[in-house]
Amino acid sequence: MAASLGPGAAGRWREASDGVGGLVADSRRVAVLVSGQGSNLQALIDAAADPGSGVCVVLVVSDRADAYGLERARRAGIETAVVRLEDQPDRPSFDRALRDLVVRARPDVVCLAGFMRILGPEFVRAFPNRIVNTHPSLLPAFRGAHAVRDALAYGVRVTGCTIHLVDEEVDHGPVLFQAVVPVQDGDDERSLHQRIKLEEHRLLPVAVRLVAEGRVRLDGRRVRLDGERNPP
Repeated sequence: MAASLGPGAAGRWREASDGVGGLVADSRRVAVLVSGQGSNLQALIDAAADPGSGVCVVLVVSDRADAYGLERARRAGIETAVVRLEDQPDRPSFDRALRDLVVRARPDVVCLAGFMRILGPEFVRAFPNRIVNTHPSLLPAFRGAHAVRDALAYGVRVTGCTIHLVDEEVDHGPVLFQAVVPVQDGDDERSLHQRIKLEEHRLLPVAVRLVAEGRVRLDGRRVRLDGERNPP
């Protein structure tokens, strides 16, 4: 039986603001976790700037105070926060601090946009089937933090990206979208990763919107998309 993944407790909301996307009426709320440059975050910010997008990034959190993604968020007028593992007594405390901060933002969906920490069960269980991640390989191939490097080392002819829901295992949740990226002669890790990022930037905003709007259903591990006639 297929299970519908409805929006979070925040539901629809109305608020007037000059923030990104105008925080237009009836927008779905998105919280984003980043660790680095935040190019996927920028893709989400740019998509949300369209008044018809139906989503609004309301919070950006990083585990690193120097993450450039925080600067991208500040420039867009988005609230930011830092939760560092080294400031917490242990890993479960870090997960709880992160969870509690994000819960207060009342997100309909949480997006991992280059967040380089594995989320603990307490965080994942707080947002069941509402956490979206992007991974630079065609999962289940090349899980982990060095997917692009590993794909090149293996000698594959094609790789790509996977946009998926997050569960309590690493790089494991149900697949929302995938895109194939050919490996070119002379590719190094940087050049290949740059082309993969272009596909992530295209797919991630669509996936976040669909999850936020409750238009994703799970049939086992298979994802069904309600009302999406032409998936990207």
